Amino acid sequence: QVQLVESGGGLVQAGDSLRLSCAASGRTFSSYAMGWFRQPPGKEREFVAAISWSGDRTNYLDSVKGRFTISRDNAKNTVWLQMNGLKPEDTAVYYCAADRGLPVVPATRAVFYDYWGQGTQVTVSS
Repeated sequence: QVQLVESGGGLVQAGDSLRLSCAASGRTFSSYAMGWFRQPPGKEREFVAAISWSGDRTNYLDSVKGRFTISRDNAKNTVWLQMNGLKPEDTAVYYCAADRGLPVVPATRAVFYDYWGQGTQVTVSS
């Protein structure tokens, strides 16, 4: 199985930037799509961004478009989420996830993802 480990979270001021990373260990297929989800305090987990392993398709939550960028390096088995212009409403535990299927487009629903990291806390103060 694939193990995912997130890092890069922290406490920042509104308007600051953070770069989250997700390192995959174990068996990783080039066909795996990767996604980022987040869970704000007291709320349900929500989709943030996803990318096909070929890198030719991405998908974003509307509220983060233009601020967040997902990227990947298959040779390093690593996916990043660059977060710029952070807002207090971005405060959440952020999770990396892997989809081992052969999706036409990156999935936005959590049920399609097979492997999950432990999460990293992002806190944005106003």
